[in-house]
Amino acid sequence: MKNMQDEEIKNVVRARYAGVARQSGSCCSSACCGSAKPQAISKKIGYSEEEMQAVPSGSNLGLGCGNPTALAEIKAGDTVLDLGSGAGFDCFLAAAKVGPTGRVIGVDMTEEMVARARDNAAKGGYRNVEFRLGEIEKLPVEDGSVDVIISNCVINLVPNKEKAFQEAFRTLRPGGRLMVSDIVLLKELPNFVKESIEAYVGCVAGAVMLEAYLNAMRSAGFKDLTVVEESVFPLDCVTNDPAGKAILQSIKGSAEEIKKVESSIASIKVRGLKPA
Repeated sequence: MKNMQDEEIKNVVRARYAGVARQSGSCCSSACCGSAKPQAISKKIGYSEEEMQAVPSGSNLGLGCGNPTALAEIKAGDTVLDLGSGAGFDCFLAAAKVGPTGRVIGVDMTEEMVARARDNAAKGGYRNVEFRLGEIEKLPVEDGSVDVIISNCVINLVPNKEKAFQEAFRTLRPGGRLMVSDIVLLKELPNFVKESIEAYVGCVAGAVMLEAYLNAMRSAGFKDLTVVEESVFPLDCVTNDPAGKAILQSIKGSAEEIKKVESSIASIKVRGLKPA
């Protein structure tokens, strides 16, 4: 992977998630993959039964590593931006919180995901949600136009994380807030994982050290950073998933090496503020 350019990585990630969008959805980026259905995955990472029942069927693909909407302090009338919105699951949950006077914008770089999300919005009759095609490092969103930014296990897939956070900061209004659920490293990954593009798409090799992740947020201008939650990323659940099996087969690691990988990875929820 060290020889791959950023654009090549993006193309591989885009192709992988386009395939997920075209199918019924199989977890490849969740911290709780396994062979479970999306509903079981979402329940394990923090979504309630009520939340899962409240969104259009087909919007929850079981992709994610947490529930950023639960901790984002979204209020009625807010404008919310979801980075890497997928089929729209978190956007639809946010739409219920902002109400008819608020607005939700989902941005995703995969055309198939955007199309699926728009279909879900039409099916659910959402008038306060829109989906835009675009990259997180170059958001199709105006300066200072949103109150809250959420993101679920997506920024770890972005090669230039500093630029992603700079763009997020740019779009927030003064006093705006950001809540991300993501995958980070607690210690360096072995080279056999770093060099695997399949592992990158599975949210493993694309992750950076926790402090580097927080520093990228700080350098973008975010203040009052708080790691709200941190838990170990369990690779045993990945091995039960077809996509996870492909990842582990591709890295050709021994059982001992795979244990090292597991102890290196964490799922976190981080909150940050743009100074007023």
